[in-house]
Amino acid sequence: MACCDHDIHEKDLEVSKFRTVLWIVFVINLVMFVVEFGTAFFAKSVSLQADALDFMADAMTYGVTLLVLGSSLRVRASVAMLKGASMGLLGLWIFVRTILNAQDAIVPFATVMGTVGLVALVANVVSALLLYKFRGGDSNMRSIWLCSRNDAIGNIAIMIAASGVFALNSGWPDFIVATLMATLSTIASIQIIKQASLELKTVSSAD
Repeated sequence: MACCDHDIHEKDLEVSKFRTVLWIVFVINLVMFVVEFGTAFFAKSVSLQADALDFMADAMTYGVTLLVLGSSLRVRASVAMLKGASMGLLGLWIFVRTILNAQDAIVPFATVMGTVGLVALVANVVSALLLYKFRGGDSNMRSIWLCSRNDAIGNIAIMIAASGVFALNSGWPDFIVATLMATLSTIASIQIIKQASLELKTVSSAD
């Protein structure tokens, strides 16, 4: 009985730590959405626009996760399934916006891209480091980690694209990075949906 009680206490402590970290990254992502969305359209950068919406999606994800934290595996897996679907839709949206900007041959402001990309990178690296220890949890926890990891990779790519836009005076580096971000979002979506589906099947079998 003592071992069981200790195990329950450890699980409760882990959930409590995860909840605290979620609140921190929720605030970080919400603030970054406001900052980046306010400059993305001014910079005429589709990759920054995508990243700004990604910050908003992440903030919503963290908020929803806080609501279901500690709930049954069925509930958490169902929420992860919805998050996976939303990431897939975000990827599709980025693909469409990239095609439209490429057709109009839009050249973004490289300086704004690089500056905002650097600030966003710092925010996402901090979030990813905070969430790193929870990356091996259920599909819900894993989806949180994948979001932050992909965002950090995307921000590095945005900074590289900004250098390319500046050097070439062309929007193609921005379009290429936006496509990369869309691809990462789509792959993560598939991974999350796959794991969530397995968890839902496990729960159904147990019932």
